[in-house]
Amino acid sequence: MRPARTLRASPHRRQRMSILILQGRHPAALPLQSQLLTELRRLAQAVGRHLELRPCADLRELIGSLRAARRRGCEFVLLDPGELAPQALASPEPLRQALDELPSDYIEVHADSATTLDERLRARAAPIATIVINGDLAASYRLALGIALRRLGRA
Repeated sequence: MRPARTLRASPHRRQRMSILILQGRHPAALPLQSQLLTELRRLAQAVGRHLELRPCADLRELIGSLRAARRRGCEFVLLDPGELAPQALASPEPLRQALDELPSDYIEVHADSATTLDERLRARAAPIATIVINGDLAASYRLALGIALRRLGRA
């Protein structure tokens, strides 16, 4: 008797992303550490979701990643603009438009209340939550992911 074959996803076939973390630049001490990213991925996988991180060096890349998320069928976005927030607020229309086109919900994630996006940016696409744990980006991400997973569990 032959052993049963296990089917594996082709390396050329992209897995549908459930949750996308878009992370803008941060001071050297605050990028998403690999240990935290591993923890967040495990939490998502435990409930059948896939989590992907996209670091964004500038506003143009952040906006492009939002548009790519729409094309790839992303179910939820955790948006962490980091040090890109002032740039986004200086010229809000491109980011506002990209958020308005996003078919999924999103949560803003911040390590500092000074980086939150304000009413000058938001149009129809307000976040379902804005998470700020001053000085503790990891806690902000854990809380935001918990909300996202709960919302996706109801869908």
